[in-house]
Amino acid sequence: MRSNLGVSVMTTALLFIGRAAAAQQPPPIDGVTGTVSLEGTVQKTYEGAHTVIVKAMDGVEHLFHLTERTVVHGGKAAGDDVLRAVDEGSKVVVHYTAEAGNETADEVDRVAADGLKTTEGIITNVDRRAKTMSIRLADGSEQTLRLTERAAADIGNGIDGAAAGTAKVIVYVNDEAGRPVAHYFKRVS
Repeated sequence: MRSNLGVSVMTTALLFIGRAAAAQQPPPIDGVTGTVSLEGTVQKTYEGAHTVIVKAMDGVEHLFHLTERTVVHGGKAAGDDVLRAVDEGSKVVVHYTAEAGNETADEVDRVAADGLKTTEGIITNVDRRAKTMSIRLADGSEQTLRLTERAAADIGNGIDGAAAGTAKVIVYVNDEAGRPVAHYFKRVS
């Protein structure tokens, strides 16, 4: 009888430990959570709802919520007027947070004649401490760009590990206080 009682007590203890361990694990998260960047074209803006639909380069449409903290680079409006800075048909790069199925725009980079410009080149140097990167342009000249906080954080995504002189990129640049500032970049080879 004792052996049956011992087995029963041990079985109960193991079940209890298994349930306690399972209770300590966080619940699974569906979809993507974190900050993501997406390049596309503004399809529609809804001023009353503070939302914008952007068609990504792959053809998928995304509904972004804009808040009072959303910043638009390359636009003249801010705060409540942020939607006025992104016209339908505008090419944009949206840096957004995806959480529980909602996509909230943290920053919108407007790529236009009066917005951010694109520059293509090969990365020759990255200085994470100084938050700068140097690129060699097609004409052979070299340009050093200051990086925004977001671009400096993204520099490790596939660019950092590349050998100097091999990573070809397109950089989205804005002139701020007479100096070129890189807001976003993507590797093209």
